[in-house]
Amino acid sequence: MSTIPELFGSMVFGDAVMRQRLPHDTYKALRKTIDEGKPLDLGVANVVANAMKDWACEKGATHFTHWFQSLNGITSEKHDSFINPSQNGGVIMEFSGKELIKGEPDASSFPSGGLRATCEARGYTAWDPTSYAFIKDGVLCIPTAFCSYTGEALDKKTPLLRSMSAISNEARRILKLFGKEVPQVMTTVGAEQEYFLIDKEDYAKRLDLILTGRTLFGCPPAKGQELDEHYFGTLRTRVSAYMKELDGQLWKLGIPAKTEHNEVAPAQHELAPVFTTTNAAVDANLLTMEMMKKVAERHGLVCLLHEKPFAGVNGSGKHNNWSISTPDANLLDPGKTPMENLQFLLFFAAVIKAVDDYQDLLRAAVASAGNDRRLGANEAPPSIISIFVGDELGAIIDSLADDVAYTCPERVAMDLGVAVLPKFTKDNTDRNRTSPFAFTGNKFEFRMPGSNMNIADANTVINTATAKVLREFADALEKAEDFSAAAMGLIKATLKAHKNIIFNGNGYADEWVEEAGRRGLQNLPSTIDALPALLREKNIALFEEFGVLSPVEMHARYEVSLEGYAKVLNIEALTMLQMANQELMPAIAAYMEKIAAAAAAKKAVSQAISVRAETTLLQKLSASADAMSDAIEVLDKARGAAAAEKDALASARAYHDQVIPAMNVLRAAADSAEAVCGEKYWPLPNYSRMLWYMD
Repeated sequence: MSTIPELFGSMVFGDAVMRQRLPHDTYKALRKTIDEGKPLDLGVANVVANAMKDWACEKGATHFTHWFQSLNGITSEKHDSFINPSQNGGVIMEFSGKELIKGEPDASSFPSGGLRATCEARGYTAWDPTSYAFIKDGVLCIPTAFCSYTGEALDKKTPLLRSMSAISNEARRILKLFGKEVPQVMTTVGAEQEYFLIDKEDYAKRLDLILTGRTLFGCPPAKGQELDEHYFGTLRTRVSAYMKELDGQLWKLGIPAKTEHNEVAPAQHELAPVFTTTNAAVDANLLTMEMMKKVAERHGLVCLLHEKPFAGVNGSGKHNNWSISTPDANLLDPGKTPMENLQFLLFFAAVIKAVDDYQDLLRAAVASAGNDRRLGANEAPPSIISIFVGDELGAIIDSLADDVAYTCPERVAMDLGVAVLPKFTKDNTDRNRTSPFAFTGNKFEFRMPGSNMNIADANTVINTATAKVLREFADALEKAEDFSAAAMGLIKATLKAHKNIIFNGNGYADEWVEEAGRRGLQNLPSTIDALPALLREKNIALFEEFGVLSPVEMHARYEVSLEGYAKVLNIEALTMLQMANQELMPAIAAYMEKIAAAAAAKKAVSQAISVRAETTLLQKLSASADAMSDAIEVLDKARGAAAAEKDALASARAYHDQVIPAMNVLRAAADSAEAVCGEKYWPLPNYSRMLWYMD
């Protein structure tokens, strides 16, 4: 059996493999592209492609694919074999530099927001050499960008790479003022991934889980997460085996899976990796989600990545731990004396201003029908963007913004009163699990993305907004005669102007909603409220200024998001109607018939025998059935009207305002029937069974 160091990255055409297999000059040229963003020559690409093909074939690969991230939020791939006919009637295995750097998938069959018509099919994929190629299921997967024939980005990677270039350029300008020349500044990300595991047999009996990823019906179980014993609890045997295999599969792909544990809700779990460069981290997270699902099946389980698969218990998020780094240092590391760390304070202030100025864009980047159900409770942050910085940095901000003396808090030694237990120094700040954007030592944790989301969107916004502020800072400071004095003045002015977004309290409190309003923070509770931010002039100007997204590309993403929202709710509504009509109503009728027959049988024996229990139960079931029948009719009409709307925003709003309430009414009626219907008659596995399944 291979050791873990030998296993790690064994299916990745990474640096060690390239160093071993590529000629020295080719390797150096490729490293310059990766490390400094230098263009790659076709001749170099040919050498790389041949070495990549030989390595992949030795690993058992027979095909290659350009692996890209279309606007539907998932990954896409088209497989081509390495074989080419030879003159003697056989085949040879070939792979050229041209095939490596460019592919041509059909661009009209993916969401495009109107950028591509059905008759305009051509699109291009372009190799991203900064994210290593890997082998999956016997296929060499080459991470790529995806654009239309006319050059517009049709994916999530292209704007992310553009935003990384933008923040690198502006951060280098700032560092140069500190006397530091660096080839590149990188943003880094570690994406904590939450998910549910349920038994495969239960999943197969629920059309709602199969088609929508969440339970559209289900009354609360007798036991949910009230006792808090699942969080960090002992792993089920099957789950432990699943996690061990998942680790192995991820390690082969060079994904540094690090931490895993039970989450708060029953059947909920989390996996956290070590951070890496943002675009590689995004690729790794998408791969992680795919591997989670595949490995689960081999253990008789199904992995649910929906943000809210079960009502009444925690939803699942994806905590995006973001920072800025040079090859040698983390620029968001405050050090031991943050009040004296001018470089840290300048970058720290820039992020605070960026989040405040573009809070609406951040909210729009995590907007979806599923995430709307998650945000605001059960350890998910509220939809109001605020920043948690903790006590020490909060005191520093107060001191600088209000121009008052700063008193450094004393380090407190923790003594637990037991001699054998170690003594340690308490951190100067607590954690805040209700904060959407929290500073956690040397990085910011953006906690709003939903568990099934592609985090490229959120990181594109954070990168570009921060690049904008750094550009403003650099423009001002490059003209200053006394850099240090000017930098400190700029930090003070920035913190004073944007102190309103700093909040260290309880984000769930009703008082915070009122306080946030007084501070001028935006409360965008739903996707319909959030998406118009994509069309605001200041936000279009931001992306256009840095070449991250053109106005046309922004409009396309707005249309794709609206259409996606409406389509998800349309599928949910149709699924509810099908289940209610074809499964639940017949089940209620069958059980009522059984109860009525029992009552009749009792009366046949003697009119003196009471049938009060049967009568009461029949009345409850009949009332629920009537309520369901009425709700089915209302939902059917509301869904039809929403689907008939020609305008995308009007359609999405109709789904939000009319369809969702109708779905809620139907669910309430069905759940009330489930609570009294015989378990053998109810066709759906209940919450207790799904959440508390046995090993």
